[in-house]
Amino acid sequence: MPQTYTVGSRSWLVSAIAWAFIACGLLACGLTLLQYAVLGSMLPPWAGTLPAASALLLQHLHWVLALAGALSLLLLISGVGLLLRLEWARRAAIGVLLATALANLAGLWLQHEVVHVLVTHVAELASLPAAARGLFDGFAYAAQGLALLLTLAGCVVLAWLARCLGAPMVRQEFA
Repeated sequence: MPQTYTVGSRSWLVSAIAWAFIACGLLACGLTLLQYAVLGSMLPPWAGTLPAASALLLQHLHWVLALAGALSLLLLISGVGLLLRLEWARRAAIGVLLATALANLAGLWLQHEVVHVLVTHVAELASLPAAARGLFDGFAYAAQGLALLLTLAGCVVLAWLARCLGAPMVRQEFA
């Protein structure tokens, strides 16, 4: 029996993704503006002890925040386009989802470096006995492991959403 598509039907998945894009885009635009105004002048004193790649990232923080602002505007615009069922918005949404997943994976090294520097800095400030230091390090590594698992799970969800937006049933909705 042939499969029949109802042209013009609106799936709940696309609408949910569109509204999530709009909400996250608005929130990200606001937070990016706030960060751009505040964060550049309030770098922590331990920022100088970061490894070279992280220090380079902090040196060019204004460009990083400008890129984040552009991506949050793209997120907002593609969310509105998804609600209107525009084909370019579907493709842009797939690109945003995949770029976000890749950025989260690439950000794992920064997350590791920042936690390592924080743990080292706090351990140097406080005189801890060896047993307490081991416990402190263990909690830090457990938190890092949980953050790694949550990041990987989030990347899997983002890739699944991108795959759903590329499915034939969703594509025909944008025809």
